[in-house]
Amino acid sequence: MWKAMAKCSRRTAKEILGTSRIRGNKMKGAWWWDEEIKEKVKEKKEAYAAFTNSGTDEEKEISRARYKATKKVAKKAIVVAKSMAYDRLYQKLETKEGEKEVFKLARARERRTRDLGVMRCIKDENRRVRFEDAEIKLRWQMCFSKLLNGEMMEDF
Repeated sequence: MWKAMAKCSRRTAKEILGTSRIRGNKMKGAWWWDEEIKEKVKEKKEAYAAFTNSGTDEEKEISRARYKATKKVAKKAIVVAKSMAYDRLYQKLETKEGEKEVFKLARARERRTRDLGVMRCIKDENRRVRFEDAEIKLRWQMCFSKLLNGEMMEDF
């Protein structure tokens, strides 16, 4: 019964409020990645694909050895690049200009730890997209108030 109620509520909310898609910044690598790291990771992925797609046992052993070697090289390159990038970051944070960066990092960390189920935007009565948390909460409150009080949905 709960699943049916939840499904109905979601469908109704989607029909009334609409949806919007925030197109993503699909991460292609970490902030400290450079072209060398990207190339080594690409080689490792290609070696893994060859390993999984190999047919005979002999091919599988050869491609497995190649994959292990490329994985080891990529891992070492990542460790070196990451440690160098963090060293540069720490040196930058120790300067006067670095104080602003500390706050940027804190804000970014806080955004990453937010609940993913939280609505980031919603459409109001005039079909305008709203982004403020207070406006989103008020809109949901109005929607469920009308829904639970049995008022006409066309008014929404």
